[in-house]
Amino acid sequence: MSKPVCIIVGIGPGNGAALARRFAAEGYAVALLTRDQAYAGRLAAELDGARAYPCDASDPSSIETAFAAARRDLGDAAVLVYNAGSGVFGNVEELSVDAFESAWRINALGAFVASRQVIPAMKAHGGGAIVFIGATASRKGGARSAGFASAKAAQRTLAESMARHLWPSGIHVAVVIIDGVVDLPRTRERMPGKPDSFFVKPDAVAQTVVAIARQDRSAWSFEVEARPFGETW
Repeated sequence: MSKPVCIIVGIGPGNGAALARRFAAEGYAVALLTRDQAYAGRLAAELDGARAYPCDASDPSSIETAFAAARRDLGDAAVLVYNAGSGVFGNVEELSVDAFESAWRINALGAFVASRQVIPAMKAHGGGAIVFIGATASRKGGARSAGFASAKAAQRTLAESMARHLWPSGIHVAVVIIDGVVDLPRTRERMPGKPDSFFVKPDAVAQTVVAIARQDRSAWSFEVEARPFGETW
């Protein structure tokens, strides 16, 4: 019996790698779509049934090509996790037009194009899951998040629109709002005085995403917040 397929867009040493490892451990064949093929190739070699594909999430044709290759090699996706995200920061006067557009293309347009690659097969199979990795910025525009916040807000409302349209077809669309600092070597270096409890653990985020993908459809979640237990909110 063939494995169910999980496609992850956006692979790096944080949430992306944790998602890949978790879904592989749960018995999925995992497609790793990212620009960083050196890293994704090493990660795929560690995981049974995983493959890496070059993909620029800001380029619709690149997304379409990568998904076509993943379908050819692994089959139709049962789960899509859209983890690509651009953290370009600056206020409305500082941010360039190109930077603003790039943030939107990666976070919103890329999510739209990627979702369209899996919806027909999910409908044909009678179900599936599409999970967006979002951010608190989608709810509040900080002074220096003119590009990132507006792009993440577009992503979140796209997900909500998709959920209203696709849930009746058995396709579970959800968004995980990351409210905190992801535990990465670079964030540890930038915040050396912070305790472990301050950081959002990628493995825990991945565990949450797998749980969402497997939720009983009688009690689906749309928006799930992931924040450290000690954070004041």
